[in-house]
Amino acid sequence: MTTPNHKRRNGRTKRTSEKGFTLLEVMIALAILAITLVTVFQSQSQSISMAGNARFLTTASLLAQSKMAEMEAIGMKNIKSEAGDFGRDFPDYTWRMTVKDMDIETVKKIEFVVTNNRMRLHNTYMLEYFRFVPK
Repeated sequence: MTTPNHKRRNGRTKRTSEKGFTLLEVMIALAILAITLVTVFQSQSQSISMAGNARFLTTASLLAQSKMAEMEAIGMKNIKSEAGDFGRDFPDYTWRMTVKDMDIETVKKIEFVVTNNRMRLHNTYMLEYFRFVPK
């Protein structure tokens, strides 16, 4: 004779009131959750890193362009190699400009390097351009 909590099926008695997960099912679910969370956190970390790099490249290129415009205003005849910083507005950034002679005497190669001193990796932006310098 069976009790109300048991059902008879194919000659076996099965309890119908025992509901839940087995240990194996819980472990598989936790493994899937762990793999998913690691993937999400890794992509989030990569996204933050890429955003910081994009911010640096944008800021450095704009600072280099503004400093180049200042050099153009001074006049190309008076241009020489220099270095400095960007003042209080951008205290972590420094610049270095190197003027080199080329084979053609009226052309100068100007290398402009902007560096973020706070960053450890990928902290340098370099811009090279050639300029006609009248005698």
